Amino acid sequence: MTPETQQEAAIAPGSLEEALLELRRGIDAVDDEILALLSRRATLSIEVGRRKDNRDSAVFKPFREQEVLARLAAANPGPLPGPHLLSIYREILSSSRRLQRPERVAYLGPEGTFSHFAAMAALGHSPDFLAQTTIPDVFAAVAARRADLGIVPMENSLQGTVGQSLDNFQIHDVFIQAEISCRVSHALLSSEEDLAAVTTVYSHPQPLAQCAGWLKAHLPQARIIPTDSTAAAAARVGSEAGAAAIGHARLAAMHDLRILAAPIEDLPDNWTRFFIIGPEDTKQQTRDKTSILFTVPNRPGALYVVLSHLAGEGINLTKLESRPIRGEKWQYVFFADLQCDITREEYRKLLVTLKEQTHSLRILGCYPVGRQIDLADGDVENP
Repeated sequence: MTPETQQEAAIAPGSLEEALLELRRGIDAVDDEILALLSRRATLSIEVGRRKDNRDSAVFKPFREQEVLARLAAANPGPLPGPHLLSIYREILSSSRRLQRPERVAYLGPEGTFSHFAAMAALGHSPDFLAQTTIPDVFAAVAARRADLGIVPMENSLQGTVGQSLDNFQIHDVFIQAEISCRVSHALLSSEEDLAAVTTVYSHPQPLAQCAGWLKAHLPQARIIPTDSTAAAAARVGSEAGAAAIGHARLAAMHDLRILAAPIEDLPDNWTRFFIIGPEDTKQQTRDKTSILFTVPNRPGALYVVLSHLAGEGINLTKLESRPIRGEKWQYVFFADLQCDITREEYRKLLVTLKEQTHSLRILGCYPVGRQIDLADGDVENP
């Protein structure tokens, strides 16, 4: 029995309705106070936008937003659950950005993809979300400033790096503003009534790989056909006999489909790391991580020299991956994540040395460590 029902039980039956009415009046009074405070906060947000220097065009300040959320989470006395508090304030922050200036966010569409859900989890519902057909289209929209921000999948904990995203950093002059890690879970969606009727399965290549074991065990004869996105797969299967799609369970309601099985990913600890990208570097004072893209001379030990300089400064390398350089056979570019803000004054000499030891060196962005969010259940850690 909850505290509210215990209180109601203690009230005589004749006075229960009157007591509930009084409690509801109290809630209405609190709602009026909340509304007044939200209006006051909105006024302050508008004033912040008005006073910003014109050169400081970005309204998305990921480190400042994380500071706000972390402070509120630490100060929360309850009984409001922490994930609920963070969800409410993410929307408040989203509205505040919108009041300062409308915000256009490009994502791999159509509506209902994991990129779409991740974008809303990271940025709230106030931006204008612009669905793009492919990951390169997201990069192109941001680079051309048709979008203020874009969200792209970078890597999956089970299947590794999303090559298209990494390759497009070689093509487009965009910067990483923030990161977010989302736990994803897959469902098999269809207009059919049971698994026996399924002959074809559609989805994006990443979910197909993440569910490969389940598909082999339960639908060994089904044709597996890749699509541009999970949402595109769900939109396709409604009118095709024997077809099913792999995607987020919420796609079932969006496309009037049945959930035939869930969860179907081969391993439950399935996370995707997304980057929020923008056309300019962030101008935050405190940043936790740096991502760089570099090439080295074609000689023995060239990569070792670069890594040894980083190690000599006590910088932890959390990711290192090579990708082919477009248009140059058997030449590679290296992507690395560093646990530091390499633009700080203390690393000035190191940065000079790295530029001397590499053919090319590009800082893709310095940004705060991202939150970890369960796309179905809300925040699980690292607000």
